[in-house]
Amino acid sequence: MKLFVYHTPEEVPDGASPDCAIAIDVLRATSTMAAAFKVGVTAIHVFSDLALLRQAGETYPPAERLLAGERGGAKVEGFDLGNSPLDHTVERSSQRRLFMTTTNGTRCLERIQHAPMVLTAALTTRQAVVDFLLKRAPETVWLVGSGWEGTYSLEDTVCAGAIIERLATQLGQDLKTLTGNDSAIAAVSLYQQWQDQLLELLRLASHGQRLLRLDQDADLAYCAQLDVLDLVPIQSTPGVLVLS
Repeated sequence: MKLFVYHTPEEVPDGASPDCAIAIDVLRATSTMAAAFKVGVTAIHVFSDLALLRQAGETYPPAERLLAGERGGAKVEGFDLGNSPLDHTVERSSQRRLFMTTTNGTRCLERIQHAPMVLTAALTTRQAVVDFLLKRAPETVWLVGSGWEGTYSLEDTVCAGAIIERLATQLGQDLKTLTGNDSAIAAVSLYQQWQDQLLELLRLASHGQRLLRLDQDADLAYCAQLDVLDLVPIQSTPGVLVLS
């Protein structure tokens, strides 16, 4: 297995495809997706375009779907939900399809959706993703951060590093054997530096500070949890995620 890290979707190489691509948006899309599946969402349809999302959502009765939209960290007017993992409860979300658009995470998924195997990962699902990769053993894996509007995000890179570090430990391999680019080694270094202070790192990150200004510290605390959800969202068809 060879692991590559790309800090943003814009860094992903053109004209190439890995055996497995993993979208990471710790703050907050992939954390929210995992939380939604945990309480019983049946599928998540991802869109970068608000109008297309509304159009697709209207093909289902209101009782069978939820529209979740976020721009700039805030809920889109007229949508049922924003992009908070704390929005999802069994009462609200169970047995519904989630139609979701966010500033960065859904755009990341669209960039990698043509890979033969597409997953999402968050700090909350780190061990579940590692277990999935150990079982499936794809030869090449891209871990792609969503970033913020094309720029680097600390929280996505530290999640990639957490996944690689745990894989290296469980495989008994060194980083020279397991990593395919310098960004992967840097991601592990970031995780090793901050692994006992993940919430502090999320609060330090620029998007974490943006969410703090929106009074979303509870979301940061949720998203900073490591290995608390035993599930892996996987793409069934381009733009649609289900549980693996």
